[in-house]
Amino acid sequence: MPGGGPPFEVTVTHEGLDALVRAIRAEADGKQLRKELAKGMREALKPAAVQAKSGIMAMSSAGQSTTPALRSSIARKIRPEIKLGGNWSGARVKAFKTRNVRGFANAPKRTNRARGWRHLTYGREPWVQQHGKEQWFDHAMEGDTNRYTAAVHEAMEAMARRIAARVE
Repeated sequence: MPGGGPPFEVTVTHEGLDALVRAIRAEADGKQLRKELAKGMREALKPAAVQAKSGIMAMSSAGQSTTPALRSSIARKIRPEIKLGGNWSGARVKAFKTRNVRGFANAPKRTNRARGWRHLTYGREPWVQQHGKEQWFDHAMEGDTNRYTAAVHEAMEAMARRIAARVE
């Protein structure tokens, strides 16, 4: 997955979102309307991001006081991502790469997968296999996808109603 951890995507009809973005561009203050639409969609996905953050924070720790802390560094990089227009339009919760965290840029992705990751012990041999909390990202939002999809659709509908009211 490009850019970091596993995404949680809310599938919104691209035709509807693309049509809404075109209508926003046609308005005189289209840039401001796009910002407000993105903000509304981001707000709709914030509870999903909180669930994913609690999923990684629930991962067990060896109790060593290494800095920077892996779990909290991953949690800080989880946030909703909204793109309007371009190659990809949509809304998703994404765990971005954790650069500068102990040389472990792919930490969200590696801690989520079942087979874990390999690393050197204190920078020297031997290599060890380590496992995180399997599927912490995927299972965090399981069962709530319909609620988040509906919230994103509602944000889109509100913006569409706002633009339609201007035309009338």
